[in-house]
Amino acid sequence: MVNGMSYALQKRILIILFLLVPIALLAVFALYPALYLVYLSFMSWDGYSPDKTWAGIGNYKEVFANKEIWGAFLHNLVYLGWGLLQNALGLFFAIMLNSKVKGRNAYRVLLFMPYIMNGVAVAYMFNYVFNSEYGSFNTLLHGIGLDSLAISWFGSPKAVNHVLGFITLWKFMGLNMVIYLAALQSVPSEIIEAARMDGASRLQTTLRVVLPNITKVIELNLFLTIIGTLEIFDLPFILTGGGPLGASDTFLTKTIDTAFKFNNFGMASAMSVTLITAVIVVLGLQRLATRRWSD
Repeated sequence: MVNGMSYALQKRILIILFLLVPIALLAVFALYPALYLVYLSFMSWDGYSPDKTWAGIGNYKEVFANKEIWGAFLHNLVYLGWGLLQNALGLFFAIMLNSKVKGRNAYRVLLFMPYIMNGVAVAYMFNYVFNSEYGSFNTLLHGIGLDSLAISWFGSPKAVNHVLGFITLWKFMGLNMVIYLAALQSVPSEIIEAARMDGASRLQTTLRVVLPNITKVIELNLFLTIIGTLEIFDLPFILTGGGPLGASDTFLTKTIDTAFKFNNFGMASAMSVTLITAVIVVLGLQRLATRRWSD
């Protein structure tokens, strides 16, 4: 005992003191902004006036009644589809490069390298690739006689979101591969050898032994993919600005425009709360699906 305090009390006080700073930072930079966002979602505010008018659930009614907003949300689902393909390819290459392939370390570096590139640099690089006039992709199509397929990739409402989705796949697939590769290397080799000795083929071993042992990692990657695709902003903002005619707008670009272009911070806050709710619902469904699959 020190100064009449028991060891248990001293330990409790020390833990509380160590937690005060991170809890205070969490409250100031996370909890308070989140609560203030919910508060603003019920207000009518232009972003600079000192007066805020109570709007109730009017902002939410406007969000759910606005077809343009939910049309932009459907564009996010295109990214989600490419994100699922990105996960599948990352897992495929991880399985391939986890075996004794000649030059596998070089392949790992090549596949992971796009992820470490700056997002703005990637956007400008693909702007040259898919440029309708001098882009390398259209030049290739012309060179092999597929002139009819050479279109304005960023100017086509049907193609633009798929092009942007492909760019996200190219950039982030290497990250998925590295995460899956680390998970595969953590699977005990004894159970794989036991499955092989029991007569299981390589495909059966992968499906019945390896994948069930990395379910948590698959769930983590899907979690990151879903959040990333529902909150995509940088690529459409830099490459298309939401065009042509809003065809590449996402829910987040619409939210930013509502706040800073149309000075409707109340509705933008309601859109942000709606997006957060949508992310929670989708992640809950994903977690339920992965749990059933692992069981």
